[in-house]
Amino acid sequence: MKAELRTNIATSINPLQTSSLLNSNQTQTSLSGALRGCLGSIDGACIEKLLLHCASALESNDETLAQQVMWVLNNVASLVGDPNQRLTSWFLRALISRASKVCPAAMNFDGSNTILRRRQMSVTELAGYVDLIPWHRFGFCASNSAIFKAIEGYPKVHILDFSITHCMQWPTLIDALAKRPEGPPSLKITVPLTRPQVPPLLNVTTEEVGLRLSNFAKFKDVPFEFNVIDDPSATESSAAGFQFESLLNHLSTSVLNLDDDEALVINCQNWLRYLSDDLKETTRDSSARDTFLNTVKRLNPRIVTIVDEDCDLNASSLTSRIATCFNYLWIPFDAFETFLPKDSCQRIDYESDIGHKIENVISYEGSQRIERLESGIKLTQRMKKAGFSCVEFCEETVREVKFLLDEHASGWGMKREEDMLVLTWKGHNSVFATAWIPNIYLED
Repeated sequence: MKAELRTNIATSINPLQTSSLLNSNQTQTSLSGALRGCLGSIDGACIEKLLLHCASALESNDETLAQQVMWVLNNVASLVGDPNQRLTSWFLRALISRASKVCPAAMNFDGSNTILRRRQMSVTELAGYVDLIPWHRFGFCASNSAIFKAIEGYPKVHILDFSITHCMQWPTLIDALAKRPEGPPSLKITVPLTRPQVPPLLNVTTEEVGLRLSNFAKFKDVPFEFNVIDDPSATESSAAGFQFESLLNHLSTSVLNLDDDEALVINCQNWLRYLSDDLKETTRDSSARDTFLNTVKRLNPRIVTIVDEDCDLNASSLTSRIATCFNYLWIPFDAFETFLPKDSCQRIDYESDIGHKIENVISYEGSQRIERLESGIKLTQRMKKAGFSCVEFCEETVREVKFLLDEHASGWGMKREEDMLVLTWKGHNSVFATAWIPNIYLED
């Protein structure tokens, strides 16, 4: 990107400046093309069109057109407007960040700041965050039900938990295990010390989370042990999120102290996307994502549960990522509109966390772009290629998920698709849940 472009975009643009820029016939034609059909009604389709024109201009170093489209977008964007306006605010911020190469400093053309808040929550606030919409609870419910069925009859259960939600999934499972007719098993949960530095962020340590879980399990009379995969070379606040090679070295029977008579469960909630799928970023023969799955398979788990957002954001093309991201992330913005006021601090905070994802998808490339989602269908293909077979969710699981969704707005629904359960909003896929076993179990 030219230094001139960085300087121009870092400066607040007003209509008079824009008028002077319209002298170029070529630029005027390009801008007219971007706005054609949008006059009088700036809806989602028109906003998407403008975003794509801006991305195309940035990729071709057309700073004049990029500035003009950003100015138009700035007149649409509002952090307290309707869902399209709010979503546009975060896309505009990400485009400015990419264009100016000033990350994470935020600028708006009206002179105000669109702040990407990196807030840390208390455990109570995290519980409210998870309960707000079924984005996370759907995966918790589907996975816990599949896990409960898979470990039936086992006196010992060991869960390796790879997730970004700080063990919020497990109180519900502990409560269910406490009521098991044959009595609760002894439960061991192991988590990595470090995690991707993405929302939600918590203001207590992993050890404190484990202590709270231990107290809850004791209250429920469930024998419990909490372990942390401790890597002296990494810290919880590590900018890299976690050290992948070190994590792999810890995923062995001896290091994890796996017992022969315990049912091993591996739980991945919004986790695989942060493992690179780029062979250029590894010295191995397979990507970090595939290497992780191969390592998991060698542990012979009783079940592997994988939940993530049903969207493909791994494209190399900026315009492709913007189109996919915009048409996917309208879902939570639209869902919030149904029950939270426009000026709700809770709503603005949640949307700011989504803004974190948008900025990473749009502003960064290479190893710095860590938001590399793949769709549920692609994940299913990857798992089968890695030597796993799908475990179908039983009708009891389906009933439990439907009961959960009844607690939320009527727009949420669920469907079976391929080998997955899929959470939907107004019929659009949002989150998928899957369960797997290594093919070795099918050979026994």
